[in-house]
Amino acid sequence: MAGLLILLAALATLMWVGFALLPWRPWSNREVLDVLERAEGGGALEEITVLIPARNEAGVIQQTLRSVIEQGAGLRVVLIDDSSDDRTVENARQLSTSNLSTSNLRIIRSAPLPVGWSGKLWALEQGRLQVTTPYTFLMDADIELTRGIVKSLRHKMDRQGISFISLMAVPSMAGSWEKLLMPAFVYFFKALYPFRRVNSHRTKVAAAAGGCILVETRLLDQIGGFESIKSAVIDDCALAGRVKSQGFKIWLGLTHVVNSVRRYEQLREMWDMVARTAFAQLHYSVALLVLCTLVMVLVYHVPVVMIAYSNVLIRYLSLGSLAIMFLTYVPILRFYHRSLVWGFALPLIAALFLAMTWTSAIRYWRGERSRWKGRIYQRQGTRF
Repeated sequence: MAGLLILLAALATLMWVGFALLPWRPWSNREVLDVLERAEGGGALEEITVLIPARNEAGVIQQTLRSVIEQGAGLRVVLIDDSSDDRTVENARQLSTSNLSTSNLRIIRSAPLPVGWSGKLWALEQGRLQVTTPYTFLMDADIELTRGIVKSLRHKMDRQGISFISLMAVPSMAGSWEKLLMPAFVYFFKALYPFRRVNSHRTKVAAAAGGCILVETRLLDQIGGFESIKSAVIDDCALAGRVKSQGFKIWLGLTHVVNSVRRYEQLREMWDMVARTAFAQLHYSVALLVLCTLVMVLVYHVPVVMIAYSNVLIRYLSLGSLAIMFLTYVPILRFYHRSLVWGFALPLIAALFLAMTWTSAIRYWRGERSRWKGRIYQRQGTRF
């Protein structure tokens, strides 16, 4: 029995050492873009159209639109109302009529959702058909931009020959559950989609953060628009994959100047957010789900349990695993200005995310492929 426990402890330690030594360093924060001062004066905003799909975003839509207006004159903005039943459109129009800077704002209402489409992608496809500019900026309705970031994105695209660039918005961390889980969400995402590999033309790894994407409009046309990914659950990564598969350079990074204003005050809200896509990330594979479960338990929970074991070797191996676990989590905590004390909660956080993944799988097995914004999509692609 002791031999088996030593083997498990050693395997966990080896996996953590391997993770820490990966050449693409998924735990580091090298890929960062904030507002570039040298980009402030350059870049023609008239060449960019902003597409904002919105469904029941009355509480945040004015804040989002104001942040777009503050980017400077010339931006064209298309707000696509995705069958909202609140005051999303009214609030947007109220801002438009009270602010001369929104003269380039156009509001269109989404047509009825066809079978096989997700609501967001159907709204974006209708917005895409209105775009006549060389660049398209895809933006969620709960995102707030810092002045100058659109020009900085355009500057980086031009300087580095990038055709598709995306920034992961800073998630809200006002509530206790958000403080506990949101930095880990980014940490796990970066482990699953290492940014350095995403940004390399030598790999097929592709990912994006859907709240903030700047893309050459011709690429959307070339891949067949959003219809090519119309039923994708993880639509941002699917879009990045389509673009990269065509041989174009993509880039994904962190930032401090694109912020999500959506709050997740209750654990249930965050649970549903993760469960919406977790099993899809495993390609709906039972084998991958089981493998993911075994790996998560081995690397995050076995060391915690075994650190109190009487065998000295097992204790030291477990302590080594926990130390590396903590140290690889420190960069993301520092990036978001969180206390390092939160790092000690990572095993608990991993258990919660694993439970959310199983929730996602169970819902899928019951016939539910995804749910979001009051819509539930069945496995066959229809909705009810």
